[in-house]
Amino acid sequence: MEKYRCIICDYIYDPKAGDPDHGVSPGTRFEDLPADWVCPECGAPQDQFEKI
Repeated sequence: MEKYRCIICDYIYDPKAGDPDHGVSPGTRFEDLPADWVCPECGAPQDQFEKI
């Protein structure tokens, strides 16, 4: 699974870890994130992330 970086604040979304504090289970691919999920650090929308 590929990681994605927020181009605003450099937060890294790691699918292996998910984002359990915001309801995203470990193992959730970036492409499968809920439509309303935003960067937990700066609130940027998903279109502000790039694959790394």
